[in-house]
Amino acid sequence: MMEVRFHGRGGQGAVTSAELVAQAAIKRNHFAQAFPSFGPERRGAPVQAFLRVSEKPIRLRSKVYQPDNVVILDSTLLGVVNPSEGLKEKGFVVINSHKSADELKKLFPGHNIAFVDASKIAKEELGVPITNTTMLGALIKASGIVELDALEGPVRDRFGVVAQKNINAYTRAFKETVIVKA
Repeated sequence: MMEVRFHGRGGQGAVTSAELVAQAAIKRNHFAQAFPSFGPERRGAPVQAFLRVSEKPIRLRSKVYQPDNVVILDSTLLGVVNPSEGLKEKGFVVINSHKSADELKKLFPGHNIAFVDASKIAKEELGVPITNTTMLGALIKASGIVELDALEGPVRDRFGVVAQKNINAYTRAFKETVIVKA
């Protein structure tokens, strides 16, 4: 089983990201769960979403405390939360960042890192700085949780006429993601 914890802010689409990957996994005959963790927070407050994908039925119903990978949609969260808390040894910090590999290695010592400037890609491909679908390309490149083409159906179902822009964004992010091993 692979477990992923998404860190974002309310309204950035962390929950949607987890749901899209879960749907893609289910369409490929895997078992999956996707669920949020937030209370009465306002738009912009830190939120988490969780994802589990497995070849066997999933019996767990708790938050993901020791993720295989963490996805950080908004790097401004680094001063508010510790997204790498509990991250498994060979897991990845998948982050939306324009920082260099050396700068990110200092922020996440001892962790594998996958990074891409998803904000730039989202602005160029979608016309808005909403990075949730864009970051799925980086997550898939780092983890292989599903095949990249498995996202197309769920994205088309969810986004309709703007689906192709989202597909272009996550495909581009997959290509541009830089992997740095610990």
